[in-house]
Amino acid sequence: QVTLTESGGGWIQPGGSLRLSCAASGLSVVDYGMGWFRQVPGREREFVAAIRYSGRNKYHSHSVRGRFTISKSNSENAAYLQMNNLTPEDTAIYYCAAEERGLGSTESRAYEYWGQGTQVTVSA
Repeated sequence: QVTLTESGGGWIQPGGSLRLSCAASGLSVVDYGMGWFRQVPGREREFVAAIRYSGRNKYHSHSVRGRFTISKSNSENAAYLQMNNLTPEDTAIYYCAAEERGLGSTESRAYEYWGQGTQVTVSA
């Protein structure tokens, strides 16, 4: 059974930083593309960042490029999202996802496994 468990969310003031973690069980992240998506109630799920199975190719959405960085650790079997210079527009539930093809897709439908999400709230 595959489980992805996000952690590290919470409340943060604008300009602050958070690091989200995604612990995987039942699969090895070395073989999977990993992605982060976010969703605000009433809106569609939005791509944030993705990384290929090799770890050599990373993709970030235009809205977070230069502020957020995706990474993964094969030894810890986990993926991460470092978020810097947060703004209120980053407030959302953040989801981790795993993709069997390993390509690090920007499309949510490419991902077979999803975590339950972690809330990030950015406000003064």
